[in-house]
Amino acid sequence: MFFINKVIYTTLIFLLMVFNVNAKDKLTVGAEAPNFTLSDQDNIKRTLDEYRGKWVVLYFYPKDDTPGCTTEACSFRDNIEIINNLNTTILGVSVDSNESHKEFSEKYSLPFPILADKDGEVAKSYDSFGSFVGFKYASRHTFIINPSGKIHKIYKKVNPSKHAAEIIAELKNNI
Repeated sequence: MFFINKVIYTTLIFLLMVFNVNAKDKLTVGAEAPNFTLSDQDNIKRTLDEYRGKWVVLYFYPKDDTPGCTTEACSFRDNIEIINNLNTTILGVSVDSNESHKEFSEKYSLPFPILADKDGEVAKSYDSFGSFVGFKYASRHTFIINPSGKIHKIYKKVNPSKHAAEIIAELKNNI
């Protein structure tokens, strides 16, 4: 039964991403990144402003412990030393609960905050919120935010298996 539910969930997420049609994007490169306060998998409040002076990779993803989301998170995990050496912090965001994030983070030993945007308000402020037949989710989008809090780069088409390398290359070319 668990396997069937996971297959249904994965299929639903795939369909959501394929048929996701956002309104005209409001955020652009060079714009001020919207500030937020969300709690992470350990119920610690995190605010974007606390990362001023560092680069931030803010990545939104649909669902904990699904294939693409796991691939993306583990790729960031596997490259965390390189990312940290680039004065960069990784922050993951989805509409899943803190408890779900805790299980996901522990299962895969994720060394960065995973933020619970349960009502989707932060995802909405980053043009990364979607819903389909009553199911709400964060679209797989990534924002690189520079040390002064401005959006440096926006990724709306993300390949989870190649994304960490893509982010590292961008950071190395611009730091």
